[in-house]
Amino acid sequence: MKTTRTYDMRGRAAEADRTRARILDATVALAGEVPLAACTLPAIADRAGVSVQTVLRAYGSRDGLFAAATTRGREQVVAQRETPVGDADAALEVLAGHYEAWGDTMLLLLAQESWEPVAAEITASGRMLHRDWVRAVFAPAVERLDASDRDEAVDLLVAATDLYTWKLMRRDRGLDRAATIGRMRRLVASVLASIDAPASSEPATRGPSTREGRRP
Repeated sequence: MKTTRTYDMRGRAAEADRTRARILDATVALAGEVPLAACTLPAIADRAGVSVQTVLRAYGSRDGLFAAATTRGREQVVAQRETPVGDADAALEVLAGHYEAWGDTMLLLLAQESWEPVAAEITASGRMLHRDWVRAVFAPAVERLDASDRDEAVDLLVAATDLYTWKLMRRDRGLDRAATIGRMRRLVASVLASIDAPASSEPATRGPSTREGRRP
């Protein structure tokens, strides 16, 4: 009897966890399709296939639900963007996959950040996450520089791999994934080449006497 009761409790707990996860996934998915103002509890509940009361029992309030969904989305993004350090080609393949999955959602959130506090919080966190990703992935090249030059190099690599750079190529220009990666790869390669290039020196000036001396 005790064993059966324990089994039933575990089953109910597992089902509750699955329901909570389904609600979070529904929230994240809906936020990628419509403005956050339209992500109402009834809309989320309908998407998850549960009642509004079930959502409230699981998360307490809309704010509580959004906080949990934001954490879940960030965890998914961090896991999706795991990249071998120092491998620019692999990094861009991973980044392209991330942008294919999340790019349009992030663009929708960016369009709301000036008036929607939740969107502003998510996008600010996303910017920091991307900069940290650039620092980590390109550390072998960037860390060779002095602190002042390091910040500039990171700025340039952030711009070369930014969501809006992807949007410009993939959405505005209508390029396919491979062509988009190719153009971003050239931007990244240019920055890395400037890091690897030796310090430039003033070219030697050949005056009239030098040129005169070389005349036959």
